[in-house]
Amino acid sequence: METIFYGSIFVISILLTLFYFVIWHKHFDINITLVFTVVPIACLGYLMGGEALNLREAVIALKIQFLGGCFLQSFVLFSILNLCHVLDKKLIKSILFGVSVFMFMIILTIGHSDAFYTKLSFRMMGGVPVLSREYGPLHTVFYVYVILFFLIGLAAIVYSLLKKSQIPRTVIYLLAIPDFFCMLSYLVIKRLYSRLDFVPLVYVIAQVIFLVIIFRMSLYNVSATVIDSMVRKNALGYASFDFQYRYLGSNESAKVLIPELADLGVDDVIGYRPAERKMRHFLDSFKRNPGDAHFYFHVDSEDGDEEKNRIYSVEIANLYDGRRKRGYFLSFTDDTERQRYIELLDNYNDKLEGEVAEKTRHIVEMHDNLIMSLAMMVESRDNSTGGHIKRTSDGVRILVEEIRKEGKLDLTPEFRRNVVKAAPMHDLGKIAVDDAVLRKNGRFTDEEYAIMKKHAAEGARVIHEVLLHTQDEDFKLIAENVAHYHHERWDGSGYPEGLKGEEIPIEARIMAIADVYDALVSKRVYKEAFSFEKADGIIMEGMGTQFDPGLKTVYENARPLLEEYYKNQP
Repeated sequence: METIFYGSIFVISILLTLFYFVIWHKHFDINITLVFTVVPIACLGYLMGGEALNLREAVIALKIQFLGGCFLQSFVLFSILNLCHVLDKKLIKSILFGVSVFMFMIILTIGHSDAFYTKLSFRMMGGVPVLSREYGPLHTVFYVYVILFFLIGLAAIVYSLLKKSQIPRTVIYLLAIPDFFCMLSYLVIKRLYSRLDFVPLVYVIAQVIFLVIIFRMSLYNVSATVIDSMVRKNALGYASFDFQYRYLGSNESAKVLIPELADLGVDDVIGYRPAERKMRHFLDSFKRNPGDAHFYFHVDSEDGDEEKNRIYSVEIANLYDGRRKRGYFLSFTDDTERQRYIELLDNYNDKLEGEVAEKTRHIVEMHDNLIMSLAMMVESRDNSTGGHIKRTSDGVRILVEEIRKEGKLDLTPEFRRNVVKAAPMHDLGKIAVDDAVLRKNGRFTDEEYAIMKKHAAEGARVIHEVLLHTQDEDFKLIAENVAHYHHERWDGSGYPEGLKGEEIPIEARIMAIADVYDALVSKRVYKEAFSFEKADGIIMEGMGTQFDPGLKTVYENARPLLEEYYKNQP
């Protein structure tokens, strides 16, 4: 009978634990998880005790039983403290857990010391093992330990009932049951029947109560349930990165939305593939201006079906570890239906659509003219770069055309057009440089050169503000990159960020060649124009240090056209 009773209890505890792990969620309290881990072990101890054949086996079974008696008290108490939000300090919990460890170390002395049991004897009665015990002084300490932990848990429950209105009353009442049963099982109902120990039955009842508690707490955990619901309903994707743009992780929805995330390893830095470039642009914008945290991300279907195209709203926020900012958090929400609804409204009246398109065209032209005017105004302030904007823009056009002919770089026609369109804006940041420096006749001092170098980052900022509300995010990204990074060097010795190699956007690498070539073959206040041969030697020598060596053949193919172009310049 004893074996059947303890065996049944053990099997039930295993099944309840398996069920718990099937429904387990990352938001479950770790202490409840430990309860479901310890209970089957303790129940196994009772089953082993019911089948012991000698004193040694009975003592081993007894120690396993006390594993539950000691640590179950801690885990039940800690689950109460956590769910009631009482005594959250780690030091207090560490002390309480240390008491449980100390008690179990005392238990381990059973059979080697008379401190817990002064006498142990084993005999078989009717085929049933019986372990007789005479209690020592430390057994009384164990009772004090059980009562103390019960009273702390009871005090936390009563305090929550009186002071914590945000703690669900149903959960508080349920928490009192396992706490009460664990204490009662040792002090009162340990043996209602002389040959059976009912403590493991109480453990199983505690498991059932905790299952009810976690079902209720899952509903009350607003942050967890809301996030899970949003993820399922809106295909909410999220990804996180540290301040160096190293990938920290993402959910499955984000990996479906951005397949490149599935190829990233943890701690990999975001690269420069199309989707990664956009994320980098989003993060750059947020880094410069934390108020600029809302973007749109378009995902086109591979088969060209417009109905399958999706539009996602992207929100960026700081990633926190406690109170410390550790990086960036990106969330992606499917905004396709709302955007399509807006599109339907925009297309409702054909005549209105035509008028809007015409006005938009004029606005774009005015916008482009404004940007060009700004660039020309900046150039007019600079004594040394007359005609520089036009010449470098034409130089970029020649280089981009050679890139198209060569076909090694997979640059879309739209990307190539945007690079040429962005080229006149590369020195916009000089608008913020003082005239005394910008219009100086002669070479700069170190201090003046440091001031002049600020024009790269300032140019990116100006372009960001000017194009803040443009719908052409790709052009905005390219224009900012051209201004920001055209003075970076392949070997990492450039400015303003000291980017190296392919960290430098390709559009900035192209701009750098056109910019330097123009500076070499044009007359400046501090030098005469170099010959084409000398300029070519400097450019070729810089391949792999200052310039992208992958653009070497592009430059070589474009050199005759560049020379012909500059020969015809006044």
